[in-house]
Amino acid sequence: MNNYPIATILGGGGFIGRYLVRKMTEKNFQCIIPTRNAYLKGYLKTQAPPGAIEFTDFNPKDFSNIQKAIENSDIVINLIGILFENKKQKFSNMHSDFPEFIAKLCAKSEVKKFIHVSAIGANENSKSVYQQSKFSGEQKALNQFNNTVIIRPSVVCGTEDNFTNLFAKLSMAPVIPLVNMNYKFQPVLVNDVATAIVRAIETKKNEGKIYEVGGPKIISFGDMVKSILNTIGKKRFVVDLPLPLARIQASLFSLMPKPLLTRDQCEILTEADNIVSNNHLTFKDLNIKPGDVEQEMSKWLWRFRSGGEFAKV
Repeated sequence: MNNYPIATILGGGGFIGRYLVRKMTEKNFQCIIPTRNAYLKGYLKTQAPPGAIEFTDFNPKDFSNIQKAIENSDIVINLIGILFENKKQKFSNMHSDFPEFIAKLCAKSEVKKFIHVSAIGANENSKSVYQQSKFSGEQKALNQFNNTVIIRPSVVCGTEDNFTNLFAKLSMAPVIPLVNMNYKFQPVLVNDVATAIVRAIETKKNEGKIYEVGGPKIISFGDMVKSILNTIGKKRFVVDLPLPLARIQASLFSLMPKPLLTRDQCEILTEADNIVSNNHLTFKDLNIKPGDVEQEMSKWLWRFRSGGEFAKV
């Protein structure tokens, strides 16, 4: 690499992306970020020296700009993913076909490494289409480009997340129903995931490897929601929602533009816990000691306390 290597970051304007872009520019990378709405992503340029970040048009019907960006890149990172399907976006397209397409472009170019961010729980035998598609995307990327590295995070948390913030908002209700309160996961800070991606780029001879990254604590779904409520100083009833009823509720939620729960998510919550399996590399292999989400989330959830900022502790 030269003094100013180039990285194309797909999904660079998203939740993980904004943290990753800052870290990449600190390492003197020039970042190319494909996006449909560059005018909405201008805040990213405030995180880096002038000229370090370049936007290019992301057109789902014309990938010529993405192809050109990849051809000029040393590193390619794919952060693109969806939590639910709609008429335009399907798990198979976003999680399986798209990573394969990007990996093929990497193989035809001078790309040194392709980092593909997937998810813990990716499994071809899962009942969840989400988890099946995640596994399929991993395999296709690895098969199409030898210098692919897979990052599988557990539930990612941070200031802008859709997990801790969601349940803090749901505290407006007196009762919070959950599907499988005993389901376990390892919530991980978004900043640690971004650091893991950078370290995976810097690590030599890890091509074809999979990293599973989770926080330092394994916690149940129910206990995590109770911890969120405790952080914002609110007492609510957290109850287990029977699966048949949850599926009915999910079917109704699916009519919303952004459903709170989907039938596919119900399937995920009935399967294996979302924790590091110890069958792959981990944070330890990247020399990272992850932070504790429960300790850190008060830094962004304080605004949900009664009195807001004046109730900060």
